[in-house]
Amino acid sequence: ARIKAYELAYRMQTSVPGVVNFEKETEATKKMYGMDSPNGVTAAYGHQALLARRLVERGVRFVQIYPKGQMWDNHANIKTSLPAACKQSDLPTAALLRDLRQRGLIDDVLVLWGGEFGRLPMAQGDYAKAGRDHGPSGFTNWMAGGGVKGGTVYGETDDIGYGAVKDRVSIQDWHATILHQLGIDHEKLFFDRNGLHEKLTHTHPTRVVKEILA
Repeated sequence: ARIKAYELAYRMQTSVPGVVNFEKETEATKKMYGMDSPNGVTAAYGHQALLARRLVERGVRFVQIYPKGQMWDNHANIKTSLPAACKQSDLPTAALLRDLRQRGLIDDVLVLWGGEFGRLPMAQGDYAKAGRDHGPSGFTNWMAGGGVKGGTVYGETDDIGYGAVKDRVSIQDWHATILHQLGIDHEKLFFDRNGLHEKLTHTHPTRVVKEILA
């Protein structure tokens, strides 16, 4: 087992130079990802999105793109910080989805976009520099590819966006749906801990949200 682990580490190290070398990518592709932005706004995120596609092409099973800093943590100055975060990520994210589709990969790749929670509809702190506090009761995540029904909006919040009121999807439901699309039954995925079968979906009532599946 130790020898196999060393061999795997070696293969990973030797494959990295080829994965991160973008010389064979066309200028049109780099432009699509926003890597040529004059002010550099989309360059960093575009680089990560393009790298994600290259990793997926090479069989990497899980890829996560982290934004630079905590640009979505808008506890202050949301009028400027939120649009700035969108400008950095919107174009490269769209390019990644388009690129996966053009290369015939979108049906086999489940793309998830989201965070740990949303933002409240009311201001936090000084009005002139206001932000938004954590909003765990009603927020949006989205999926694309991987057997998800395109163009579908599921669930609604109340009139001010404070909490989900219609077709609510719990975190456990979200996880169960993701696992289902990966071919895993969330009820059977567990590990033994202190005599308990610990599951990602815990012991809460959980369902796969089939309304969003193709």
